[in-house]
Amino acid sequence: MTGNRPDRATARTAVIMQATLALAQESGYAKLSIEAVAARAGVGKHTIYRRWPSKGLLFLDSLLSLNEPDLDYPDTGDVRADLRRQIYAAVDLLGKPPWSPLYRAMIGEAQHDPAVADALHERFIRPQTDKTIARLKAAQDQGQVSPDFDLDLVMAILSGPLYFGLLITQEPLTHSYIDRVLDALFAGLSPRR
Repeated sequence: MTGNRPDRATARTAVIMQATLALAQESGYAKLSIEAVAARAGVGKHTIYRRWPSKGLLFLDSLLSLNEPDLDYPDTGDVRADLRRQIYAAVDLLGKPPWSPLYRAMIGEAQHDPAVADALHERFIRPQTDKTIARLKAAQDQGQVSPDFDLDLVMAILSGPLYFGLLITQEPLTHSYIDRVLDALFAGLSPRR
């Protein structure tokens, strides 16, 4: 019977995370509680606390379980087209429910909980940053991007407008907005001829 144990644990984990997301969507992250999640999932609080030491970490795991974001970069040989495709995918994911309000709540929680901030950075933000910089480095090696340009700065310039729109102005993130950001960025990125 012990062969069934991991399957039961996996199923229980999925039920807990689904309950977490459902409650967060219904009443908002601020009103989310471990007690409410336990009741909705039909488990004891101790079952949740054994796996997640805080509401924020439970919420992060639940959010990242929604779907594996397909935010990998293609390499078509055209860095601008590849960035556009990937950033469109990010905007499409982060700019609409269920991700948009949940991700904003996660960013808010990360401001108050260092463990959540570290986990969010390690599991979502850093992997995306590394993929972006790797794609830009390949473009730099191919002569598509100036060899003098600081790729960490490029990443900050790409991310800033997205997070500003998502978190500050909460205006819709559109593909045309991304095109404008890329136009402005590539005015400075292009190698000098």
